[in-house]
Amino acid sequence: MTRDRFLALTLAERAKWLYFNGSLVTSIRYYRHKVNLYMLDKVYVEVFYNHQQDRVDQIELLDVNSKRMNFYADQIKLPTDLVK
Repeated sequence: MTRDRFLALTLAERAKWLYFNGSLVTSIRYYRHKVNLYMLDKVYVEVFYNHQQDRVDQIELLDVNSKRMNFYADQIKLPTDLVK
């Protein structure tokens, strides 16, 4: 599965693909979401779960320029090539 093909999937299809092919790395709290970080074919994917509404709001590739990177860096050792 390429990045472009993954991004072309619907939210439900992304969730299903992650469930069967991804592995959970860690979770963080970010504003009103619990964000689960998955590894999928050497790519990091974030799942934004809104616990107040009991739903997944989005599933996206990890944005290495995001402020969330600091939360992940405190918990796990990310590859150095992710840091720009």
